[in-house]
Amino acid sequence: MAPKNLSFKIILGSSSMARRKILADMGYDFTVMTADIDEKSIRKENAEELVVALAEAKADAIMSRLETTEQLEENTHPTLLITADTIFFGYILPTSIGIEVAVYQGIIREKPSSKDEARQFIKSYSGGQATVVGSVVVTNLTKGIRKGAWERSEVYFHEIPDEVIDSLIEEGIILNVAGGLMLEHPLTLPFVDTVVKSNLVGFHIHGIKEY
Repeated sequence: MAPKNLSFKIILGSSSMARRKILADMGYDFTVMTADIDEKSIRKENAEELVVALAEAKADAIMSRLETTEQLEENTHPTLLITADTIFFGYILPTSIGIEVAVYQGIIREKPSSKDEARQFIKSYSGGQATVVGSVVVTNLTKGIRKGAWERSEVYFHEIPDEVIDSLIEEGIILNVAGGLMLEHPLTLPFVDTVVKSNLVGFHIHGIKEY
């Protein structure tokens, strides 16, 4: 199958296998570059602002490694840089109560710092709920225009067995994803009860900020 994007080039600014698969399944041809940024140094008051700021920071870091804007403008085909970020809010069902949901709000969960923290994250989702906030930022490197959007989803889980959690941690992939959880992972997906998505909220930045 011929790639859809014959008139423009795509750079995916992410090492995420899930994001690569999405673009590949949609029929796009692309190259991959990753951004080396200190995500912990970027802090915002709310989740939506944070995921947007992180996606933009990744784009700026990758841009600094590419050719100058003048050189890109000479290219016959426009080049689009796609960056993204995802975080989790944890909502936990305490075992001491059982019949009620106690919501621990305001706790932003990014990539787990250790296997122990990953285990703690996943066990807290078991039989409970999490809020997922994600962003996508597309930067036209040729025209110097950036657009993006964020989305919030409520995810409800069945009980996740300890042996499944052990397998996820042993595999290691979940140590590199926000909240220590991949909803589309074959081991995780059977324990996802319901996903309730909000409307996609878009934003438009007319110029690329300095980097």
